[in-house]
Amino acid sequence: MRDLKIPEQRHPEKARKPDNAQPKKPSWIRVKAPGGKGYAETAKIMRDNKLTTVCEEAGCPNVGECWSQGHATMMIMGEVCTRACTFCNIATGKPPEALDVFEPGRVADAVAKLGLNHVVITSVDRDDVEDGGAEHFAQTIRAIRKRSPDTTIEILTPDFIRCDPKVLEIVVAARPDVFNHNLETVPGLYPEVRPGARYFHSLRLLQRVKELDPSMFTKSGIMVGLGEDRQSVIQVMEDMRAADIDFLTIGQYLQPTPKHHRVDRFVHPDEFAAYEKSAYGKGFLMVSATPLTRSSYHAGDDFARLREARNRKLGLA
Repeated sequence: MRDLKIPEQRHPEKARKPDNAQPKKPSWIRVKAPGGKGYAETAKIMRDNKLTTVCEEAGCPNVGECWSQGHATMMIMGEVCTRACTFCNIATGKPPEALDVFEPGRVADAVAKLGLNHVVITSVDRDDVEDGGAEHFAQTIRAIRKRSPDTTIEILTPDFIRCDPKVLEIVVAARPDVFNHNLETVPGLYPEVRPGARYFHSLRLLQRVKELDPSMFTKSGIMVGLGEDRQSVIQVMEDMRAADIDFLTIGQYLQPTPKHHRVDRFVHPDEFAAYEKSAYGKGFLMVSATPLTRSSYHAGDDFARLREARNRKLGLA
């Protein structure tokens, strides 16, 4: 039985790789250790409902802040991912279990107990499942809608690259408020950073969401500090806008362990501000570009601003 708390068992494909030095974090990236009453209450609800969160599994630096406010990004379809991206701290390998048919109900129960106005649902990749988990996403969305009809729902999905293209229609038909799928990095780094994925497939996935439902907000994000240059980041922005993506997130890559992809550099906050300015200039409705930006960080507040931005654009505000 694997012990996912042991790095060698959590990432068996990385165990034989040489260590990459983990540089000291600059002052603008350091955060407080998690704790406090709100954090403990959120943790209890997650445990009582037997739920996995990407906040914990991916080692998010914002977990203390978000959980203290009762916000958590729930990760469905297990805790073992069939991909082996070199940046990610989620456990990799063959998932030991089938999809849990009761999980959508437990997620909906936790959303209700937390009283969330906005929830983010993500997942591991499940290439071992015929539809990649598309129906499981749809069932989770429907369960939340039934239990908490006023809660807005944001999903962060896999790329469904090994599935029939029609599985995307299953997810879109469930009508999440925001459809997010991260490009993660610039195309030139895909073979090294995201070897199981394809840049233009992910881009096309988001474009198809808009074709299926033009009213649905689309969102995508990348990390910087992996070895990209400024021009390649600008090109990704242009590719995203060509696919009509509404919301862009850019955050600093942080190396989870010495076996993961090395940090090429820590990008200064001024450079993030320049990226934000460029992105708005290219027509994104919403941009979050800071060192600590993550896909679901401040997602509820950002969704409200995203909706307001669209209304202004349409002359409804």
